[in-house]
Amino acid sequence: MFNHTDRIDIQVKSRNTLDDQLAAAVQDLQETALRERTRGILITRHQPGRYTAELSDQVPYGMTRELRR
Repeated sequence: MFNHTDRIDIQVKSRNTLDDQLAAAVQDLQETALRERTRGILITRHQPGRYTAELSDQVPYGMTRELRR
């Protein structure tokens, strides 16, 4: 089964949930990144409890970066 996810929105209320959700999102995105081998993963914190994890041309393949807005 192929996963073609490029972006995952995450909303949580606790730190424990956040860690689990971020780990799952990164794992899902890594599947697509491995096939393409052109983009890395960008985790963006928009506000407390609201994040996005996405494949990004601004992040080198094989890397994961974090951004706070």
